[in-house]
This record gives sequence, structure tokens and C-alpha cells, in this order.
Amino acid sequence: MTIAIRRILRAVILLTLVSPLSAQAQVPAPAKMPAGFVDAATVAEGLVVDMRYSGDDNFVGARIDGYEAARCLLTRPAASALARVQQDLAKQGFGLKVFDCYRPVRAVAHFVRWARDVKDVKRKADFYPDVDKRDLFRLGYISNRSGHSRGSTVDLTMVRLAPGQAPVEVDMGTRFDFFGVQSWPSSRAVGAEAQANRKVLAAAMRRGGFYPYDREWWHFTLRNEPYRDTYFDFVVK
Repeated sequence: MTIAIRRILRAVILLTLVSPLSAQAQVPAPAKMPAGFVDAATVAEGLVVDMRYSGDDNFVGARIDGYEAARCLLTRPAASALARVQQDLAKQGFGLKVFDCYRPVRAVAHFVRWARDVKDVKRKADFYPDVDKRDLFRLGYISNRSGHSRGSTVDLTMVRLAPGQAPVEVDMGTRFDFFGVQSWPSSRAVGAEAQANRKVLAAAMRRGGFYPYDREWWHFTLRNEPYRDTYFDFVVK
């Protein structure tokens, strides 16, 4: 076999190996929500929706890329499980309030760009007063990928329900998305009431089929999520 033929064969083999990856990387994001997703508010009756990334009340201080509407989109199994948690908590006089649900990949990229701009610290006092912004990646507060993009992770809190009154958030010790050890579910740096409320929420979510994250009291993922290896990028609208 001549050297020229060997080179041609080698090139063909390399092209065969690389092409599927390239094709996969170039697949455009779907314009519409996939059939496997639903608006959780249409499934979980009474769910309070306060999507922080569709506005500017968040650690960036601006609307985040990919959020064009304040909707809590989740996979159908996650939304159904959340509805069961809502019913469970109602027996104790509580309900759920969601801050973030499905998160587009482009939103995660927005967080990464923001974190690399160390001069932008306009919301530092509210969200990360004790953390140097240069350490956000090292400490794990910002990552290049998020489980939220798989559609079965939700950030939420509890509200107290009373007849004829608007739902009121309970004390959880820190605000949502606070970067600090105080946000760890096991933290003793918060008051006794907040610790008790965190336990009630975590227990209800576990009974509903979710598991917690040990550094954020508000973060839960469906145990048997349907898209473990798929990160979606369709716009929330």
C-alpha cells in the first residue's frame, strides 16, 4: 500500500469519527418547548411562580438570556412530582413558591460571562457579601453546566397559606441564590425557625421523589429524571 493511499484512508477514518460529533454540536436549539415539558403551574394547583431570572431581581441584576416569560417549565414527571409535594405541604398549611425551573443552556453561558467580569459587582451586597467574585468558579457557585438545563431541577421555597390571604414566604434564613455557607441546608448559622422550615421543605421534597443539594437549601432534582444526559436550550416563553 502506497503512502498516498494510507493517508487517504486515515483521513476517511478521522472524518467518520468526527462527523457525528460535529453534526450533534451544530443541531439548532428547538424553537418551541419539547413535548416532554409542561408549564408546572398548570399541573401543580396553587403553585406560586416568581421566576427571578426573567427580571432583574437576581445576582446578575438583569434579565438572563433565554428567559422571555416568567414561566416554570419542567419535564412532565418533575411537574407531576411537584404537584404531589404541593398537596402534601397543603396539609401542614404550606405551599410552594418557585424561583427557577428549567434553565436554558444560554442562560448558564450568561452566568459564566457575568462571573468572568470581575468588575461587575453591583449586587454583591445582596447576594455574595462575604465572597470574592474571583472565587465563584472555584467555590462552585458558578459552573459551565447546570442540571437545571435537563428540565427536572427546581429552585423553590415554602409559603404559608391562610384563608383569604396572599401566600407569605416563610423564614429560610437567607434569600434565594445567596452565595455563602449560610445557604447550606445543614448550616447552624441561621435561626432555629429557618432550620426547622428547611427540614420541612426537604422532607416533603424527598417524599415527592426529589433529592436535595447540600449547598443550597432551595435546590432539588427529581430522582428519576427522564433526560439525564440532555441539556436543552429552548427559550422560556
